Amino acid sequence: MIIPTRSIMRALVASVAMMVSVVLAQSGGNHSIDPAWMWTSEPVSEAAITVTEPVPGSDIPVHLMFVELRDGVYAPIGLRKPEGTGPFPTIVFAHMNGGLGLRWIREWTQNGSWTLQQFLAAGYAVVWMRYRAEVDSSYGSPLIEGEWQGRQIFSRGPFEYEDAISIIEYIKTLPYVDTERVAYLGVSHGGEMLMKIATEYHGLRAGIASEPASIEYLARRPRGPSDVQMEPEVETVEHYSPQLEIKRTLEMRQRLDLEIAMKRINAINTPILVQGRHRDHNQAIFRVNYELLEEAGKDVEWKSYDHDEHAFIFVQRNADGAYDPDPIQVEAVRDSIEYFDRYMKTAGEE
Repeated sequence: MIIPTRSIMRALVASVAMMVSVVLAQSGGNHSIDPAWMWTSEPVSEAAITVTEPVPGSDIPVHLMFVELRDGVYAPIGLRKPEGTGPFPTIVFAHMNGGLGLRWIREWTQNGSWTLQQFLAAGYAVVWMRYRAEVDSSYGSPLIEGEWQGRQIFSRGPFEYEDAISIIEYIKTLPYVDTERVAYLGVSHGGEMLMKIATEYHGLRAGIASEPASIEYLARRPRGPSDVQMEPEVETVEHYSPQLEIKRTLEMRQRLDLEIAMKRINAINTPILVQGRHRDHNQAIFRVNYELLEEAGKDVEWKSYDHDEHAFIFVQRNADGAYDPDPIQVEAVRDSIEYFDRYMKTAGEE
């Protein structure tokens, strides 16, 4: 007597279950989201869980939500909107690398929202978002979705910029968001994410890549043993000159695989403002990011600022618990709002 192995038994049970579900589905009575494995005569709606909590120093609360991503897991967002029903032009904000979840959203909403509040005052709905952490040096392979036993199977795991696309698409379903006027502002890795998003997705009205660390996106080759050391060890160098920036930008170009970089850039049709930081050790990559967009004939602008801190566009509370932006931060945020106004607002709304 041959006793089937456990794996064979599981396969047989699964096969029978699938056949039964298929028969039931064909009868027109199955309302399951998982019809290969479940039969239900009534659909189960997806519960939209929203938690609303106050924001210190503001009359506008935050609505904490969970967005289903492409692979069925969830990411948190914190949405705030002006008074009224809208629909409002909306900006999603990406701060560097991902991870850290709902606690990050709440912490930055309470202590790092001065910049977002300036957008609120200008009539925009604003969204802090979280996404999965970056997977280093893996960009370039397409995400192909198939089906296996009635459910999803992927050629690779989703990346963080694909989470951002899912979040943008979800935001567009909200009744108080203007689906035709959703834009994006990301700093550092969040700026590089904009480049990846805009290459593969064309649903943004405009975007700002602030200090975009687009090293992977622009296909920078590893430094060879004979290469001159270009980037200093510190994040912010002491001295800046336009001549030095030109020199380092030219050196950076020589390290890029321009064929790959331009193939990606040529797919972009989203207007983009690239913001640099004069003394940043990655200023050369910021500048090349802008120059290649310009050379490809894209709708792109450039402005650089002389600030001591990386990611200065997002103002945090100081040690006394107060927001005290410096003049350069005020200028950069004002410039950002003015840039979005040109693409996101009609004459009567400005």
